[in-house]
Order: sequence, then C-alpha cells, then structure tokens
Amino acid sequence: MPRSYISGLFSSSPISPLQQHMAKVQATVTELLPFFKAALKEDWEQAESQQQLIATRENEADALKRELRLKLPRGLFMPVSRRDLLEVLTMQDRIANKAKDIAGLMLGRKMQFPDIMHAPLLDFVDRCADATAQAQTAINELDELIATGFGGNEIDLVESMIHKLDEIESDTDDIQVAVRAVLFKMEKDLPPVDVMFMYRILDWIGDLADLAQRVGSRLELMLAR
Repeated sequence: MPRSYISGLFSSSPISPLQQHMAKVQATVTELLPFFKAALKEDWEQAESQQQLIATRENEADALKRELRLKLPRGLFMPVSRRDLLEVLTMQDRIANKAKDIAGLMLGRKMQFPDIMHAPLLDFVDRCADATAQAQTAINELDELIATGFGGNEIDLVESMIHKLDEIESDTDDIQVAVRAVLFKMEKDLPPVDVMFMYRILDWIGDLADLAQRVGSRLELMLAR
C-alpha cells in the first residue's frame, strides 16, 4: 500500500515521536562507556561531567515520553495498538532510567572495581549498548512496517533484526557470568558492602540488554498480530 496513503490516514502517527524517544534513550546509554572509562580511572571530575550528560539525556527522553503520552491518538485508525506503543515506550523509558541509575550510584559511592575487572567490565557495558542500539535499529523500521502493512520483505528484515538483538543479549549474559565469576573469586578480600554494590551495578548493566530485548519482543508481538 502506498506510504502516502497511510500517512494521509494517520497524520498524527505516534511512530516518529516513539523513534525520537528511542534515539534519545540510545544517546543516554552511549554516554555510559566514557563514564565508566573515567570512573575506572578514578577521574571523578570527568565522571561527574559524564554523569550530568547522562542525566540531561535522560531528562530529554522523559520530556519526549510525556509529550508522546499526552498526544498519543485515541482514534480507531491508529496504525498499531495504543497499548503496544505504550508498552514499547515504557521499555525504552526504563533503559534510560537504568543508565542514569548506574551512573548515579557509581558516582555517588565513587565505586572502585578491582583492576582485573576493568577490561571485561568495559566490554560488558559496550555490548549492552550494542543491544540497545540494535533495539533502536528495529524501532526505526516500525514506520516502514506500517507502510507495508506489516508484510513483504520488511517483516523478514525486522525479524532478522530482532534475532540479532537476541544474539547480542545472549552475549551480554555470557559476559555478565564471566565478570561475576571474577568478582566472586575476589569478594572475600573486598569490603562486603562494596561487593554488594558491585553486584548491583553488574545486574543493572545487564538490565540494559534485557530491556532492549523486551523492546524487540514487543515488536515481535506486533508482527504476529
């Protein structure tokens, strides 16, 4: 079906704002890697600068979220269900919130991970950012999906994107297990409270990829309907 026809029917389509929100979410997550590099070097001045940037990006994402919720059409001619869109938006929002929480906790406690954990920790953050980037790539195809009526080659393309997202998320699980194993071997020699917060940070980093995968899962449900 011609795209212009669809656009005419749904002139107030929420797809573009949803994509803009995901772009801002990804911008938030992208700032995590330089934050970690600074924090692991105990360059807390630079880490704080990065944390403020993360908070700013998250706030911008929040503003887009509120605008989308307020302006989300309630008409019968929504290209996808309002519920599906709100659930995707919620998953996206949680990604940005989690990135902000990670930076805030690490900065607030000036957390110091053992040197041996630095490289795998950076790999972990980087791979989780790959997962959220892949979720963004899939979200960016949503308007094309609608334009094609959720059919044709476009649906195969998006399914392959979601499959790749699952693979990336699986990678992050493996990295997380490896990083936790390193910490487990060292934990008896570290302050117990510090260890508790290190495990929490590892869990939260992993949550970024998990939430990205949930964005993909929600898209997959849309394809199935």
